[in-house]
Amino acid sequence: MNIRYAILVLLLLSFWGGEMLYAANNQSHTVYKIDIRKEIDNTTRIYLANGLKEANQLGADAILIHMNTYGGLLEAADSMRTAILYSPIPVYVFIDNNAASAGALISIACKKIFMRKGANIGAATVVNQTGSELPDKYQSYMRSMIRSTAEAQGKDTTVTAGDTLITWKRDPLIAEAMVDDRTVIPNLIDSGKVLTLTAEEAIYWGYCDGIAESVDEVISRYLDFPQYELKSYTPSWLDNLKGFLMSPVIQSLLILIIIGGIYFELQTPGIGFPSAAAILAAIIYFAPLYIEGLAQNWEILVFIVGLLLIGAELFIIPGFGVAGISGIIFMVFGLTISLLDNTHFNFEGVSGTDTGRATLTVLMGLVMAFVFIIWFSHKIGSKGIFRKVALVADLEESISVPVLTDILEKEGIAATVLRPSGKVEIAGELYDGVSDSGFIEKGEPIRVVRFENAQVYVIAIPKN
Repeated sequence: MNIRYAILVLLLLSFWGGEMLYAANNQSHTVYKIDIRKEIDNTTRIYLANGLKEANQLGADAILIHMNTYGGLLEAADSMRTAILYSPIPVYVFIDNNAASAGALISIACKKIFMRKGANIGAATVVNQTGSELPDKYQSYMRSMIRSTAEAQGKDTTVTAGDTLITWKRDPLIAEAMVDDRTVIPNLIDSGKVLTLTAEEAIYWGYCDGIAESVDEVISRYLDFPQYELKSYTPSWLDNLKGFLMSPVIQSLLILIIIGGIYFELQTPGIGFPSAAAILAAIIYFAPLYIEGLAQNWEILVFIVGLLLIGAELFIIPGFGVAGISGIIFMVFGLTISLLDNTHFNFEGVSGTDTGRATLTVLMGLVMAFVFIIWFSHKIGSKGIFRKVALVADLEESISVPVLTDILEKEGIAATVLRPSGKVEIAGELYDGVSDSGFIEKGEPIRVVRFENAQVYVIAIPKN
């Protein structure tokens, strides 16, 4: 009786175990795929950030990056590799032909790397827009970043003939050789060459975990998911628009419009097109940064305080002094700080490279604005649709040195607001005027005190 009972229990356990094993083998997994098959920039950074968020919401079992890129912006790549390293869901990458430069950094951050035959990974030297190598301080930071990314994958421990051997899963020195042509690795790379690995070489040196020809082969063969549901991130038009507006070139152009608009508004009476252009450019500049969490409320507030200080200097305080200079500093600081990925007032996670790139973007915009102001100031005036932007007098028709001599000490009115320059009316004639007594409202009485460079200098006549 006991034997029969034992046999029955064994049969039931065997049947139950088989059912559990069958269910485990046929369990459907969710794999979330994110395509990065273009230049690494703020657009692809947005793709990855939104994709990781959506994968977490779906409870995906794995995230697979389908990559084919020649590289791109280091700042965007740094943000992407950090997001991958700290993802609670394991992130894998399938290199479909190329993972160069920034693409190599992102790939090394992934848990496992899979490559197509004929694919390549490496060549991560930091270069500028023309392809020339940047100074060593940029290379130094990139060397450190790519080494630490490789080290983050941890070490393997093997025991052979009683000896314990601990090795890196991804040798940091190999990662460094992808950046620095001075790095020498015996039997792999000589000095004077930057390392790029083929798929087979990457397998041998621990930088590839399998060769596959399709996404399906990666998932079914290497991730061991015979039954899976594949979901993909689909970028929206808003993602592409935000990425476009956040490119350094567009941001510099927007800064040009902001600065140029403020300058030309100062040269004209009232508030008109230059102010509208500057305000619109500021909104377009800050909006995508705010939506992506880069520009915080206090950073935008710093910029607004700068505008208010400049406005106070122009409309309330005579001349241009501490308030105006402080306003310019606040504006430039607000534009720069909003480009950094800091947390409130904590800048520990912000690298020197990030700060340098943000500063360079703003400085490029300021230099472009300065050049534009000089060039545009010579194009506007008595001709063209922008003739009302500048205060220009036709010297041949209305002003001559003898006439200016005759009007010394004469009285008139301010034809426009003088802050300090504008137009004055004397004996029915209009002249370019400059106030020697600070801000003068339109219509206030004035008296001519001197003239220089075809301009009359006036002071306000105190009201009784």
